[in-house]
Amino acid sequence: QVQLVESGGGLVQAGGSLRLSCAASGGTFSGYAMAWFRQAPGEEREFVAAIGRNGIVTSYADSVKGRFTISRDNAKKMVYLQMNSLRPEDTAVYFCAAKSTLSTRIPQSYDYWGQGTQVTVSS
Repeated sequence: QVQLVESGGGLVQAGGSLRLSCAASGGTFSGYAMAWFRQAPGEEREFVAAIGRNGIVTSYADSVKGRFTISRDNAKKMVYLQMNSLRPEDTAVYFCAAKSTLSTRIPQSYDYWGQGTQVTVSS
């Protein structure tokens, strides 16, 4: 069983930056692929970024490619999402998720979820 807790959300002006963190406990963290998803009001949960178990393989949604960077520290059991050049359309609740074996872009394939952290980008 893995528990995930996100932090780092907040209110930021367009063009600004935020760094989200996700702390994991329980389980063997290095055995899990990790991902960030987001969900805006009235919208479905959408893939943002994912990182493989060893931290080498990453993937991004086209909408955030070049602006967001996902990383992980297996020793600290942490995963991060550095968000730069934020836009109002990035406003959403951001969720950290974990799954065994390979990462995917499908939220239903993830086994563990955090409670989410709100990111609001003002224009």
